[in-house]
Amino acid sequence: MPSLWSQEVFVKAWEYASVAHQGQTYSTPQENLRLDYLTHIGAVAMELMHGLAADNQGLDFDYALQCALLHDVLEDTPRTYLELAAEFGTKIADGVGALSKNPNLPRNEQMLDSLQRIQQQPKEVWAVKLADRINNLSAPPAHWTRERKLAYRAEGQVIYDHLHTAHSLLAARLQQKIADYAHYLN
Repeated sequence: MPSLWSQEVFVKAWEYASVAHQGQTYSTPQENLRLDYLTHIGAVAMELMHGLAADNQGLDFDYALQCALLHDVLEDTPRTYLELAAEFGTKIADGVGALSKNPNLPRNEQMLDSLQRIQQQPKEVWAVKLADRINNLSAPPAHWTRERKLAYRAEGQVIYDHLHTAHSLLAARLQQKIADYAHYLN
């Protein structure tokens, strides 16, 4: 059976993300427990790979996978667009750039701006954002308030509303995660 993606593409993007995110962690539902940020990167890539392996719907697996592995490099690390473009090309850098929130905008405008830029990219980039929010709608960090959880769930619906046409299986999975997130609102 032929491979759906290139091992070389995966390894190059994974190693780049590993170095870029080195030392970063994120909060978990358990008090005082933090996970290596690569856990999130890997989970987003696996979510995307699962969706595309089940039905790629004409999407370029290698392109989507690279964007998934690199999706937070510009937003959360000192890496620049020019560095990313030099290493992976402008198509990947443009996709990752669209997936990155603009810190110069007010916080309440950042997601809509990013979604508008994502919609100007190929559907693979849309699929990455779906996979990202699917993963992010797991159990929230212990310190989040009910209001923060409600806002995050609502933002998930906004993402679904803008991007659900990119990939039907990932969209259905996101819709289910949004519904299931009600469990965390108590």
